[in-house]
Amino acid sequence: MPIRKSWIEAANNPEGNFPLNNLPYGIFLDENGTGHPCVAIGDQVLDIGLLEAEGVIAVADGPVFDVPFINRFMEKGPAAWAALRARLTSLLAEGGSDGLRGNVPLRQAALMPMATVRMGMPFVVAEYTDFYAGRNHARNVGTMLRGPENALPPNWLHIPIGYNGRASTVVVSGTGIHRPNGQLKGPADTVPRFGPCKQLDIELEMGAVVGTANTMGQPVSVAEADEMIFGYVILNDWSARDIQAWEYQPLGPFQAKVFASTISPWVVTGAALNPFRTATPEREKELLPYLHEPGPMLYDINLEVGLAPEGGAESIISRTNYDRMYYSSAQQLAHHASGGCRMRVGDLLGSGTISGPGVNERGTLLEITWAGKHPITLEDGQTRTFLEDGDTVTLRGQARGDGYRIGFGTCAGKILPAVRYP
Repeated sequence: MPIRKSWIEAANNPEGNFPLNNLPYGIFLDENGTGHPCVAIGDQVLDIGLLEAEGVIAVADGPVFDVPFINRFMEKGPAAWAALRARLTSLLAEGGSDGLRGNVPLRQAALMPMATVRMGMPFVVAEYTDFYAGRNHARNVGTMLRGPENALPPNWLHIPIGYNGRASTVVVSGTGIHRPNGQLKGPADTVPRFGPCKQLDIELEMGAVVGTANTMGQPVSVAEADEMIFGYVILNDWSARDIQAWEYQPLGPFQAKVFASTISPWVVTGAALNPFRTATPEREKELLPYLHEPGPMLYDINLEVGLAPEGGAESIISRTNYDRMYYSSAQQLAHHASGGCRMRVGDLLGSGTISGPGVNERGTLLEITWAGKHPITLEDGQTRTFLEDGDTVTLRGQARGDGYRIGFGTCAGKILPAVRYP
């Protein structure tokens, strides 16, 4: 699909993140900190709450964009999503409807330079589940823990493994992340101690945002799950590796994961990503029928990780692609609901760490430095095994089309010192 031309000139820039083909949803904050639903177009933010109030767009009989989140819109379902996308495309297209461009007062009030706007959380996170669904990542971590011959657990090739995280600490890009405190016990320690994490890490992931719910007790197929997903964000599931090493047996991650997860501010819709669908890999073990996919369910999205020390230049420490995943978000959602779990509007599903086969394609510092054994050197000569206070990590992603790209905005967070425990 070629680029769709817009009368907003910046939207036609082939190197821009937000062409008319994209139209991701977010929440901008006014001068009082109040959130308003919007879409991104070129270098502008379009206030769709104002368009709704003025009668230029309508999703339902009553307003859905008069609240500081997009959940109310998401719950209207795929037909409403498609109808609004078509209406916005018409309003913003070159030679399209004149309902916005020709109304100068409305146009001036509804469009704001993106560079001047602060973004908030795009949706209310109902629940958060994180998966462990990248084969390269799982093999790397398993090799460190159990050796290459036992790297993957016996169930890994049959089931999307996951755990329930905390919705309460999912934050939007730009939020500072305090180094977590926790119980630590090194190999030479006879008893654990309590203190700040020393091995603070990142996890490069994509997050699927559930837009419609199922009924408790009612499973969904992979195809139905795919229709339930409204869109995607970039996700950094910050991880405290030394806390995790002590606590994770036998039940898995807990304090090591719940202190923070960062998402990008724009939810890129499934409709915008459809041209970039690609298949999951060939299966070493045949999956059970309920996990079979009716078509390509992954996406070709280029991803990168940047790390900048306090006051220093950014170094790109990893580049990979979302197509490296072993299980798709639709499979993860279908598996999540398979036992009767009710999935809710605003549920967030973390893909699991996205790593490629090469050292420069790995999505965690744990893998890049091989548990600290091989430090990396940054642009200014500093070295890192894990994150230090003052470091800023920025994740970026884009799908490249014919003369355009679909971007997500940045997913960034700066590491702040640990809060002193009372």
